[in-house]
Amino acid sequence: MVAKLFGTSGIRGKIGSEVTCELALNVGKSIAYYLDNKGTVVIGYDTRTTNKMLDQAIAAGLLESGVNVVKIGMVPTPLVGYATEKLDADAGIMLTASHNPSQYNGIKLWNKNGMAYTSAQERKIEEIYANKDYISVTWDNVGELSVNEEIKGQYIDDLVSMVDVKKDLKVVIDCASGAGSEISPLVFRKAGCAVTTINSQPDGFFPGRNPEPNAENLQTLMKTVVAIGADLGIAHDGDADRMITVDEKGNISPFDSLLALISKEFEGNIVTTVDAGLCMDESVKGEVIRTPVGDVNVAEAIIEKDATFGGEPSGTWLHPDFCMCPDGILSGLRMAEIVSRDGNLSDLLAQIPSYPNIREKITCSKEAKVKIMENMEELLKNAFDDIVDVNSLDGVRLTFSDDSWVLVRPSGTEDYIRITLESRDDARALEIKEACIKIINENL
Repeated sequence: MVAKLFGTSGIRGKIGSEVTCELALNVGKSIAYYLDNKGTVVIGYDTRTTNKMLDQAIAAGLLESGVNVVKIGMVPTPLVGYATEKLDADAGIMLTASHNPSQYNGIKLWNKNGMAYTSAQERKIEEIYANKDYISVTWDNVGELSVNEEIKGQYIDDLVSMVDVKKDLKVVIDCASGAGSEISPLVFRKAGCAVTTINSQPDGFFPGRNPEPNAENLQTLMKTVVAIGADLGIAHDGDADRMITVDEKGNISPFDSLLALISKEFEGNIVTTVDAGLCMDESVKGEVIRTPVGDVNVAEAIIEKDATFGGEPSGTWLHPDFCMCPDGILSGLRMAEIVSRDGNLSDLLAQIPSYPNIREKITCSKEAKVKIMENMEELLKNAFDDIVDVNSLDGVRLTFSDDSWVLVRPSGTEDYIRITLESRDDARALEIKEACIKIINENL
């Protein structure tokens, strides 16, 4: 059996033990083999301290195998997807561990159309890697290396052209010292916003906050929005493919409600994941299509169902009218456009149906995750007597007779089992949570 390299969002792990230069070199050779040892690959990276060494290693693997490399430097993940499509490259590579801490890094792959590699493509890369099906070309056929700085300006101009934001809308942007630090504030300024930045100096140690954009890490942003009377706060993760907002009162926006609010802007089918809440079904105009967690699953369904928009509650949103790569900067711009047109974000979110929603994570090793999930469906069925539906699309999702639901699934990027649940009643939500935590802890 071929060992897995990829999780729900590319290859990701701790530097030195799980992600090494040797891994990057051989992944580069594997990608080259997959591309028939020809063509062009775009490479970008976030601010992590280990990215330049991985950039050199993966580029060397590609060049040695006859593939041309275009380096675009430290950029947000969405720019890699955009550049891959605009430069008519055969693939794109982003070196990032997204929201993980500094000691992590990873590799994510992109297709010609700017969409992430599918699970089937990733399995093929894993097979090539495992079998060492590498081909080193002769000295006179090695790939060519080039650098493209112009694509950043094209990306910025194209983003700004997508929105119409009221001039001088006051926005505070927190980039976590990640890959959006240089480009995101510039884009919002060019769009006409009055921008204040925090944590927007590129720094792979993430000194201001952890790159995960959640309430615990966004306290400074929340306070700053209120202190300066801003209309909106925008927070990115480490590679800026995600976006979370803070309203004018300094409150972090409920993830599901925010996704529902943006989804209302689009006609037609909307794609989301199995961990999205009831408010999606009650808010959007078209059909809500659910997929397993992971932006590539959302992207595949957008194409298959000809959907107009797709996103995960985590703030990973895809805009098919621009590019098939999740784009936290465009997501933020579109939220700024909505606020400048329709008024305070807090009022807009209050119009979205809201129910008690709980997200928990329990530390669990990779080996234990596999073992416990083998019996999870049976364990959950035995714990509840009012189940009306069981969905095993991604983990195990139970729907109950009172419309409550719970999803238990292994994290694809970290050593956790995640519990996501929703109910129309607070007490019922807590009851479901405690039952699931007890099941997991007793079987670890």
